[in-house]
Amino acid sequence: MLNFIKNFRNDEDGAVTVDFVVLTAAIVVLGLAVGTAVSNGAKGLANEIETSLNEMNAGQAGT
Repeated sequence: MLNFIKNFRNDEDGAVTVDFVVLTAAIVVLGLAVGTAVSNGAKGLANEIETSLNEMNAGQAGT
């Protein structure tokens, strides 16, 4: 029984798995946050372009 406890304490295979799971979860959350920020910025820019194009007349491009 004492050997089992010593072996269990020295076994670090599960710790590596937990580290990778936590690291992967952090990367996924960071990716979602960046994707949301970029998406919101792209939508805002697209709306500004649409408004600008709608305000232009066909013969007055560039003025």
